[in-house]
Amino acid sequence: MKASTVLSFATLALAGMVAIVATVLLIATPADAAQAPAAVDPGVARWAFAAAAAAAALSAAAAGYAVAQVGSAAVGAIAEKPELFGRLLILVGLAEGIAIYGLIVAVLIFNRIGG
Repeated sequence: MKASTVLSFATLALAGMVAIVATVLLIATPADAAQAPAAVDPGVARWAFAAAAAAAALSAAAAGYAVAQVGSAAVGAIAEKPELFGRLLILVGLAEGIAIYGLIVAVLIFNRIGG
């Protein structure tokens, strides 16, 4: 099995775990407003958890796919021209940045419903 495929599977597994945790939080959100935070409607909180989970999971899946594609091309290019290592490392890092953007969006959603 290629390293990029293993990395892609690992990223998809991480995205699945994030989605499962967000689903548990979605179900565990209190149903009545007396148990919920003062300014947050429980229905809104449930949708916010779902949106944060979708942002994190989809961006992690997209980053896994991007890193798999860019990484396999980078390995082929490095095999022919080793001096391209620095440039290609930047490209792989840019592909991984997609997941970081999704996590930032999820944190902003949580921050918005938290206070």
